[in-house]
Amino acid sequence: MPQPWQDTSLSAEDRAAALLSSMTLEEKLAQLVGVWPGSEAEEGEDVAPLQHEVSEAVDLDGLLPHGIGQLTRPFGTSPVEPAEGAAALARLQARIAAGNRFGIPALAHEECLTGFFAWRATVFPTPLAWGASFDPALVGRAAELIGGSLRSAGIHQGLAPVLDVVRDARWGRTEESIGEDPYLVATIGTAYVRGLESAGIVATLKHFAGYAASRGGRNHAPVSIGPRELADVILPPFELAVRDGGARSVMHSYNDLDGVPSAANPWLLTELLRDTWGFTGTVVADYFGVSFLELAHRVAGTRGGAAGLALAAGVDVELPAVRCFGTPLREAVRAGEVDEALVDRAALRVLRQKCELGLLDADWSPMPAALAEPAGPAGPDGIDLDPPEMRAVARELAEESVVLLADDGDVLPLAPDARIAVVGPLADDPAAMLGCYTFPRHVGVEHPGLPLGIEVPTLFAALRAELPGARITHAEGCAAPGPAASAGDAGGTASAGAAALTAESRLAQAARTAADADVCVAVLGDRSGLFGRGTSGEGCDAADLELPGEQGALLDTLVATGTPVVLVLFTGRPYALGRWSRLLAAAVQAFFPGEEGGPAVAGVLSGRVNPSGRLPVSVPYTPGGQPWTYAQPPLGLRGDASSIDPTPLFPFGHGLSYTSFAWERPEADAADVPTDGETTVRLTVRNTGDRAGTEVVQLYLHDPVARIARPVSRLIGYARVPLRPGESAEVHFAFHADLASYPLGADGTRVVEPGALELRLASSSADSGVRHTVPLTLTGPERTVDHRRRMVCEVRVK
Repeated sequence: MPQPWQDTSLSAEDRAAALLSSMTLEEKLAQLVGVWPGSEAEEGEDVAPLQHEVSEAVDLDGLLPHGIGQLTRPFGTSPVEPAEGAAALARLQARIAAGNRFGIPALAHEECLTGFFAWRATVFPTPLAWGASFDPALVGRAAELIGGSLRSAGIHQGLAPVLDVVRDARWGRTEESIGEDPYLVATIGTAYVRGLESAGIVATLKHFAGYAASRGGRNHAPVSIGPRELADVILPPFELAVRDGGARSVMHSYNDLDGVPSAANPWLLTELLRDTWGFTGTVVADYFGVSFLELAHRVAGTRGGAAGLALAAGVDVELPAVRCFGTPLREAVRAGEVDEALVDRAALRVLRQKCELGLLDADWSPMPAALAEPAGPAGPDGIDLDPPEMRAVARELAEESVVLLADDGDVLPLAPDARIAVVGPLADDPAAMLGCYTFPRHVGVEHPGLPLGIEVPTLFAALRAELPGARITHAEGCAAPGPAASAGDAGGTASAGAAALTAESRLAQAARTAADADVCVAVLGDRSGLFGRGTSGEGCDAADLELPGEQGALLDTLVATGTPVVLVLFTGRPYALGRWSRLLAAAVQAFFPGEEGGPAVAGVLSGRVNPSGRLPVSVPYTPGGQPWTYAQPPLGLRGDASSIDPTPLFPFGHGLSYTSFAWERPEADAADVPTDGETTVRLTVRNTGDRAGTEVVQLYLHDPVARIARPVSRLIGYARVPLRPGESAEVHFAFHADLASYPLGADGTRVVEPGALELRLASSSADSGVRHTVPLTLTGPERTVDHRRRMVCEVRVK
């Protein structure tokens, strides 16, 4: 006879409540903590902030009688063959379930920002590349595949997506973000959430909230923004992902908001997230975030005090390991310093989620699908985490994310029989494709001699395969950016002889190689890493947006040869290119495009792929003048009051194609729209070139007069329009008046006010990108709207 909490005919809420009523305080607290097996044995560099200072030995035997809430990174801590990892996780889960009197297994979580965070798993493009694709459907498909892979190996929760809106590109985690526009971040991020959740994986939104708006772009630095900026820019992506995406978990951010750490902010984690937005899932701590209330923010004097603050604010689970929510919290409850009802509140949420995941069902088995299924092509003893289907989607997403920044029309596409010099420290380096939240760059670099585990073609190799009739030569030109590569560094391909070259001899060799070619492809950018061990990534913040290392001097040298130079950038953030704006034959931007990034960029250079990526972040003209994003009020733009001109070299939304498009004059169903009404704007787009291509039509809103200073232009809709030569399509944008709302009050109250508006159909956020304008007038009374407002402009392409 199953126990009430095992009865699937009951609701998850009732099952969880029945189990909770039978548990001791110690058993309830056990559900609120994570365990990170093996992390204390890793002797390399930290992969989480202050990991080795805060981590403590795990007494698994001592924890088992009360149970364990979560397992931290069972695949993403050290290299393990997929089948061995799945089997080890199954054994551990069986042990955990057998060790407590209710038979409760742990919920296993893993990183999944660029795919399943495991050795030998597919590495998809980084989120900044998702934004460049402007393709929510494809991002959702990638997430669905990632989720299926996680679930098949016994993982229940994925720590993605990152919904931080980029406010300062000097921030090292820019590569993990989707872009600088809240609408783009919200729509792309929500698509990822839907895909992950559709596969049965709990999606975790991070980092809630304001993390990317830190002072000076410094990781963990305080955030000093007003309530209107918070409501208008920072919160909408989370709002949409909770409401429309169905996300079941949220991770608090490390920063404070105007002095209040997010982990101790009841307004943020309870009043807004739960009471207003209706979120019913779990709030998990960013790694060691509860401890940081004591050790970093210093708003608590003890571990128990930190636990009490976090629990009261709404944090349900301490990750990655038990430090505050264990004995310190138990003692605080026993002493009457923390109300046990708060423990019950969090434990009920955790148990309810375990019910929803089937972990409390009577027939639950620790055996993951990948081991339980009959032998397939890979067989149960050889789980394939990088199957052809996933590589195909990774390739498609990489191809769609490549942005053609500039093209004089004389060099690209490359001639199939050209003499091509491929120059740069990243030209023949697989690491150029990989962000810091990929297994090879995050964990693999700590294991000298470890193979990548997946095939990651370099651009040099991919170009040789793409253009077999061309004569392609290679020179490094300068040292790779960032700290010297270790023996285990992904893609450290330079020979000992090349490594011994002086900076001057490297430049001279590069100049000779370029001068002897018809065209030079300069391959520059970032090497990702963690906490200063790279030029991009968590804890790798930049002082300015100058190309890192010696790469600027290398580009100067190559341009000076007189050979046409095509600049290819593999980066985790935009870099200032104004110095070379009139000197390059073409420029191509790829944001850590993943394992298929080399062939994707080679396809763009050869012309096999017609580029369709658009910038999710502005590319600055000069390396200073930060922070800046395109959605500025009038005084945030260029003006006579300041000697600094923030106008970017390439604006948000910019991207070129090898074909041309004509946009016919649009029509709107109505010019007068009630403040609670909508109208449809129709635009015909025609491919007037001689090859197939995809145009990205962007819809911006301009509000000429408002009661607070508003952005001159902000994105409210977009559509990818694939067309064959001569083909046309009609794009329909369903504009609702709610999309014109803005936060008027300091409490976040949003209004839709009557008056004149202008819709701008554009190829970028710049004035020069505006193709057509559609004037509208909102009529009727002013309306107050809330989180139930229309947040998405529905688009149809016919």
